[in-house]
Amino acid sequence: MKWFRNLGWPIALLYGWVVWVRNKLYDWGWLPSRAYEVPVLCVGNLSTGGSGKTPMVEWLLSRLLPEKKVAVLSRGYRRRSSGFLRVTAGRTAEEVGDEPLQIARNFPRAVVAVDANRQRGIEKLVASAGPDLILLDDAFQHRRVRPTGSILLTSHDELYNSEPYLPVGNLRDHRSQARRAGLIVVTKCPAGMPAGERARIRAALRPGEGQQLAFASLCYGDPRDESGRVFPVENLRKAPLTLVTGIARPGPLLQYLRDLGVRFDHVKFPDHHRFSERDIQMLKARQPILTTEKDATRLQGRLDSFWVLPVRHCFTPADEAVVAGFLGRF
Repeated sequence: MKWFRNLGWPIALLYGWVVWVRNKLYDWGWLPSRAYEVPVLCVGNLSTGGSGKTPMVEWLLSRLLPEKKVAVLSRGYRRRSSGFLRVTAGRTAEEVGDEPLQIARNFPRAVVAVDANRQRGIEKLVASAGPDLILLDDAFQHRRVRPTGSILLTSHDELYNSEPYLPVGNLRDHRSQARRAGLIVVTKCPAGMPAGERARIRAALRPGEGQQLAFASLCYGDPRDESGRVFPVENLRKAPLTLVTGIARPGPLLQYLRDLGVRFDHVKFPDHHRFSERDIQMLKARQPILTTEKDATRLQGRLDSFWVLPVRHCFTPADEAVVAGFLGRF
């Protein structure tokens, strides 16, 4: 359907021009933005979904929490509530969004909140929690806040430098805005990526003076059941499974399970899908179920049993040193 895709190019070009103008208005100070005394670290991307923002926030928390009081602020995408809300393990995904709920459950020592108005959210967190550092989740395009620093994520298979703008591609912000990031992390890289591929990507992204570049792969942990009990990953091979995903790009997960020799049928839903009663009845008839941590927040209490496969970013020692050096500024 190449002809249909080409119909979107005029819209994509107009979209790219509009986001360029919007950013220039912020750069020139014609649109107001605000900085804060408390350090604010933004984690985001230039594309729509699938670059691993939530695993990156969790990786940062695992490194920062032993030393700092860290708060996480998200807008809580697709939640049915509004305004500022603190996220606790007892909340539901409908109340606060699936990704903030996942973070709150995995890191109970972190202060997690949601607010579409990031300025208001920061002010309330500072007043109520007194954090040493605030992580802004998925806020690279939120120019009303001037973060202390930014981490920009881009997927290995869809680098922002070659991705078309919406609606032809997935690029939602102007490529030039990559210069605002102090650290660029290329995610979902093949394990053991050769030096030549790293050099190719560096040449393609052309990080500016003072910008750091790191590479990360996805690593999967042992599955656990809905109550949190952990099982050896070999158990996934014992019987055919139904894999349920409502994430932007499940490709790496599918490949991991195939490489592991797991037999499964894939039931794919859109990103952040709200499971209907009809969906739940269909899934109950397709046990055993394997799903992601993000999807589990929306399935909890609705399916009697399922397995969850956790995922995280993995860095080589050299790449981890690059990220650690960047975090040392905060």
